[in-house]
Amino acid sequence: MKQAQQKTVKRERELELLTQLVHAGERLPQLPGTPVATPVYTTTTYSYDTMAEVDRVFAGDQPGYAYSRFGNPTVSALEAAMQTLERGAGACAYGSGMAAIHASLLACDLTPGAIVLAAQDLYGTTTNLLHTVFGKLGVQTVMVDFGDVEQLEAIARQVRPRALIAETISNPLLKVCDIEACAEVAHGVGARLIIDNTFASPYLCQPLRFGADIVAHSATKYLSGHGDATGGVAVARDEETMEGLTQARNLIGGVLSVWEAHEILRGVKTLGVRLDRQCANARQLAEQLARHPRVARVYHPGLGIKGKNCQLASRMLRAPHTGALVSIELRENTKAAAYRFMDALQLCVRLTSLGDVVTCVLHPVTASHRNIPPAHRQQIGITDSLVRISVGIEDLGDIIADIEQALQAV
Repeated sequence: MKQAQQKTVKRERELELLTQLVHAGERLPQLPGTPVATPVYTTTTYSYDTMAEVDRVFAGDQPGYAYSRFGNPTVSALEAAMQTLERGAGACAYGSGMAAIHASLLACDLTPGAIVLAAQDLYGTTTNLLHTVFGKLGVQTVMVDFGDVEQLEAIARQVRPRALIAETISNPLLKVCDIEACAEVAHGVGARLIIDNTFASPYLCQPLRFGADIVAHSATKYLSGHGDATGGVAVARDEETMEGLTQARNLIGGVLSVWEAHEILRGVKTLGVRLDRQCANARQLAEQLARHPRVARVYHPGLGIKGKNCQLASRMLRAPHTGALVSIELRENTKAAAYRFMDALQLCVRLTSLGDVVTCVLHPVTASHRNIPPAHRQQIGITDSLVRISVGIEDLGDIIADIEQALQAV
């Protein structure tokens, strides 16, 4: 520290105490030594030695930081990690997963009159975003079953969409998307393919490898993994798309907090360890519940060795894993039955998210798909008794015991 103090700028006279209170200890020269863990840079602005440097940074001719809306070293570390993990041309972090989805759609140049083909069983808020926000701007959304690639291609050739959007593993019916086939459809009509990879994470799937143009994440979920940070990330396949993602962040301002970026980056480090256990737990839980007399149906990509969903899972996801979520439909197909089951849980937590280290449950009709018209919910298979289980890292026996005792309530 003495070395740094000796290098401070000499002044013609001693500054007054009031001035020293403001400036003392700030902007010391950087000493040798790189932090092993990424520091939390809480500054909103940055200072340069000369205005010529400022000019070059703002012009993009010299790397550097100018203002927190345009970039921050802590956030950049998370973006660099996600770019590497998803094998993209670049990554952009946002304040939430929905901000990342919003930016991804904007990067597809959705001008008035443009059409988006969207998977019919998307996350409810993504569907609402398309129909309300983008609908008011003159963008039309057509909901399609992405599992029927032939139908998807026929509709795409007919309407000539600007973008297609789907999820690697759908919410909440856990259908695996044939990303490679959907990418061929999109590119065949000059459209971009957006894949929400939240349920899989880059540990289980890297959609850009299969032809996707943009990969979006709610980093709040598996990337963070501990229920204590909200954020989103979008990763671009090419530089042109990356420019659109960056422009959306810089102009709209949905930036990620440095504190959240730090927590998410720390969570990423244990992503593989957590998912190995969560996926193993989920697979065994699904098999156990498939035999339970009070469960009418179990949704999990690993069930049914010869099923289409299982075959896609083996091709799209990291073997032997098939995801860490299980959805169940109760034999008594009513909202009241779902409530009785969830209220009886003692270990599993009732909450409106997923991807946490704790096992948590959600009722889609009440939460994630509440604003979706009931007729559409029924059409795609989201029934009143459907419950989504995000499996945690606890002892599997304890998870099963809690769920089985809760099923006695229905």
